[in-house]
Amino acid sequence: MQRHYNYLVLGSGIAGLTFALKVASKGSVAILTKKNRAESNTNYAQGGIACVTGADDSFQLHVRDTLDAGAGLCKESVVRETVEEAPERIQELIQMGVDFSRAQEGYDLGKEGGHSRRRILHAKDMTGKEIEQALLANIAKHPNITIFENSVAIDLITMRKLGYCTQNRCLGVYALNKISREVEVFSSDHLLLATGGCGQVYQHTTNPDIATGDGVAMAYRAGVSIANMEFIQFHPTCLYHPQAQSFLISEAVRGEGGVLIDAQGNPFMERYHLLKSLAPRDIVARAIDAEMKKTGASCVYLDIRFKGEEFIKNRFPQIFATCQKYGIDITKEPIPVVPAAHYQCGGVITDLNGQTSLPGLWAAGEVACTGLHGANRLASNSLLEAIVVSHRASQAIQKEPITQNTIELPAWQHGNSQDPDELVVVNHMEQEIKLLMWNYVGIVRSNKRLYRASSRLRMIAQEVQEYYWTNRVSPKIIDIRNLSMVASLIVDCAISRQESRGLHYTLDYPEADISKAGVDTLLQLP
Repeated sequence: MQRHYNYLVLGSGIAGLTFALKVASKGSVAILTKKNRAESNTNYAQGGIACVTGADDSFQLHVRDTLDAGAGLCKESVVRETVEEAPERIQELIQMGVDFSRAQEGYDLGKEGGHSRRRILHAKDMTGKEIEQALLANIAKHPNITIFENSVAIDLITMRKLGYCTQNRCLGVYALNKISREVEVFSSDHLLLATGGCGQVYQHTTNPDIATGDGVAMAYRAGVSIANMEFIQFHPTCLYHPQAQSFLISEAVRGEGGVLIDAQGNPFMERYHLLKSLAPRDIVARAIDAEMKKTGASCVYLDIRFKGEEFIKNRFPQIFATCQKYGIDITKEPIPVVPAAHYQCGGVITDLNGQTSLPGLWAAGEVACTGLHGANRLASNSLLEAIVVSHRASQAIQKEPITQNTIELPAWQHGNSQDPDELVVVNHMEQEIKLLMWNYVGIVRSNKRLYRASSRLRMIAQEVQEYYWTNRVSPKIIDIRNLSMVASLIVDCAISRQESRGLHYTLDYPEADISKAGVDTLLQLP
């Protein structure tokens, strides 16, 4: 069965939902999401959205902070336009019902690493959830928008894949319905990738299970240009507890004065950066990694006790409650933390309108590489980028006529055998990829580690492809196929960048190469 919509959105985070709301007045919209509609990286975002709001702030300061964090790889025009457009996009969110935390006068602006001013709009420490709920409430009221939950995208459908040699365009997507186990065909005039990042490629991550790099992998297989996948941001402070998988301790804790200390209670960040615990994330993550390796400790600690019980419970209610659930009272003891994979700064190459190199295919949010983040994302610029690019994409797309694509798309062709050992085999491949990436392609890298990872990933990729094409498609094998490809893209980009810049630090080239400032690492299938 082929379903046709004027606009097709893959992903239900802030980028996808914002885009859907803005194009729905002109045509039908389908949103495909892997789990339930609220499951996305956006929903787990604690910190907030960076936007010039305070009287002591300016667009120029926000631009400067972003460029400084991006380590010579940001596109300045993209940074400037994004920063200057931020207040208008924030007002739209407020009009949609997003309730940002307020102080006695105006908004309660937070401060995070790399920012020279307080400019983080937040809803306590549950900003992503607040935004997600407001957007979904608006989506539910719109008659032109249909959400397909438990729908796992498999591959993009393009004219070239169908045998058209003289032209190419994205025509739709094959998607597995997790409930019926049937592969469905969705066609569209325009398709937006809003699939988020790839944190699950690493053993330790702050990302939810759905973050398997699907959009990047599908786009790459479709011949779309990819850039800068070596720049994986490791959040410095993920809660260290055997039962607390992937729980993030927001950078806002350090923004409010939280201090990183070792097991003896000694602060250590002053040895690494003038901004101490508020240094940019790449520096803080490497410093923690170095301290742990030097002392053999399993974690370091984040101390916010001096702020007092009333402040902590009011400003960080979710963090306080979650830590307390695991027996940690953050009003009386420091929080054990470790770095974890958090955000991909590279991805599918787009302009600031979200347009990719493939006609009919657009991308916004973490899956895309606009040039805003450069070699290291400035904290809380990610949600900002998502709302700016999704807005601009909606405006650019609506200037194009609806084509009413009438090409009949072929049904999904795939193996139908069912391997009785599927779960064991696939789980083993998944764990091997995650461990390999954590050990060899983590915070600190080397040529030896990268080439070892590359060699093993080629073998895993062959095993995955063989398994994928001979067995009945399942959500798990789709995820592993994408994880395997994204892992290889990260490694290939890391090998190509023979310098240390931003989030990519290698022992073989410990300094930045001035000649490579502004030079992207590009990958594309022939």
